[in-house]
Amino acid sequence: MRVAIIGAGLGGLCAAIQLKQAGYTDITILEKSDGVGGTWRDNLYPGCACDVPVALYQFSFAPTPKWSHLYARGPEIREYANDLCDWFQLHPHLKLNEEPVKAVWDDKKSSWTLTTRAGATYEADVIVSALGQLNRPQWPDIPGRDSFKGASMHSARWDQSVSLKGKRVLCIGSAASAVQLIPEVAKEAAQLTVFQRTPNWCIPRLDQPITDEDKTLMMTDMEAAMQLGAMTRDLIYQRADHFFWQAFAWTPEGRAALTRQSLDHLAAQIPDDTLRKKLTPDYPIGCKRVLIVDDFYPALMRDNVELVTERIDRIVENGVVTKAGVTHEGEVIIYATGFETTDWHWSLDMYGRGGLHLSEAWKDGPHAYLGLLTAGFPNMFMLYGPNTNLAHNSITFMIERQVEYMVKTLVAARAQNASSVAVREDVQERFNATLQDQLAKTVWADPHCASWYKNAAGRITQNWGSHTRDYAKATAEPVLADLELR
Repeated sequence: MRVAIIGAGLGGLCAAIQLKQAGYTDITILEKSDGVGGTWRDNLYPGCACDVPVALYQFSFAPTPKWSHLYARGPEIREYANDLCDWFQLHPHLKLNEEPVKAVWDDKKSSWTLTTRAGATYEADVIVSALGQLNRPQWPDIPGRDSFKGASMHSARWDQSVSLKGKRVLCIGSAASAVQLIPEVAKEAAQLTVFQRTPNWCIPRLDQPITDEDKTLMMTDMEAAMQLGAMTRDLIYQRADHFFWQAFAWTPEGRAALTRQSLDHLAAQIPDDTLRKKLTPDYPIGCKRVLIVDDFYPALMRDNVELVTERIDRIVENGVVTKAGVTHEGEVIIYATGFETTDWHWSLDMYGRGGLHLSEAWKDGPHAYLGLLTAGFPNMFMLYGPNTNLAHNSITFMIERQVEYMVKTLVAARAQNASSVAVREDVQERFNATLQDQLAKTVWADPHCASWYKNAAGRITQNWGSHTRDYAKATAEPVLADLELR
């Protein structure tokens, strides 16, 4: 079978590795950029790090002792992606600077034709979409944005040629990326003004360095180190999965405890009453992404940092003007405004059975079976697809389960002498109805809860509706009765 993997982030690399280990050799990884790593290659802002413990974030089949902290830094994850290519000999499969822009299914041939932006074509029996969700920067719709005369950049498109040293910097946004870059920018800038639209619930990360001594001790007894590593990973996993019930399910006692932890963290780091009030959310914890960070609040206490909570009215050539008419002057604007996620605007025009376009299939919102298969699109598997995002635990755990399911499904289809596999539409509808019922019992369904987890119609299109053990169980073995094999 010819397999085309779209994207060389961690998901695409995991798919290539597992397919190779299952005996597949005709694998092509089409990557739009000139390197691997996906979102970790794109996000070069200072302070970029993972908020999942590295024991969970690295793949279970490829641990490494290279990490410098309990929570991996962005450059280390980029290095890990390159190491995966070396360790599992993926370089011959990589086609860099090849961005697919169109994919068309041929029912007679049971194959896909992919066309790249450069005009090249590839034939594949199976497509693995590893496009990810956090790769399309969301630029805010603020009047006058193009009138600013200074330098401006999105946090996910960091301009390393722009020096912030001694500059007046304006940061629009205060969520996941912002809380990481603000402490670092504050060390360089003469003045940093942070524009906050909505305060976030934050809990301590309690990060620690992994010293050379720690690594040396682990290397002295590899068997003991592996056993300890497995025990530690399992303990962290169980704790992370329990976090779902504490923060996101309708469990008042659990959320009350987490709320208290967050408020205690805020009080311990922000002694100023006025500033603390500005940073206290007025919505249930878990409604939006809970941020795990140690140094954001202390950065706001610096003399050269100001937090502005007034709404932005417009951008002018020398800064940002709030609704109150105050102009905050600056020389650099950083847009830490997240990603376009809810509408799933893929960079790829995908046409399935009968010429069905994916946007038409998803006109009422993106949906899939297990987040992996969409009716009408045979031999097309998605990694990190609809409703497989997590607000707890690790997405790499989900990706491993998805790839395992895909490999088992392809093997089962071949055993049935089938050249194509797709999910039945009635099965997909039933699966999503059950999933939305589960999600209706979470804090994300609160009518007062607005977040990137759901679309404008209120449908939760991003998150999985339970703990990850349920997802592992659901994807453990393909149910052939749920699938169309031809």
